[in-house]
Amino acid sequence: MIDNKHAPPARTAPPPKGGAYARQAAMLCQDSAFQLYLDRRRRFKHQLTVEQLADGTHNAEDARDWLVRACKITSRAELDSNQAACQTFRMIRNRFNRWRAKQKGDKSQ
Repeated sequence: MIDNKHAPPARTAPPPKGGAYARQAAMLCQDSAFQLYLDRRRRFKHQLTVEQLADGTHNAEDARDWLVRACKITSRAELDSNQAACQTFRMIRNRFNRWRAKQKGDKSQ
């Protein structure tokens, strides 16, 4: 007979640790240009004026919240283990980089 009174507690899987994509996502959310991108993206999507949604509205926490919702995850750490979320993140990052390049091009003219 097995004595279950002295058995070690059942282990639950530890939460995923953040790898390269999680670190990239954290840096992206801290980037003031990405936060501005989210302001302008939301303004365009919802047809708002600058008075209704001013530049500088999104902060790092807002960016993080938006990113995890967009990627359908609960933590940026999941980006390194969830292929669909990682693909969504890469798409978001690429769109942001194109937007940023266009902004820099518009300013030089």
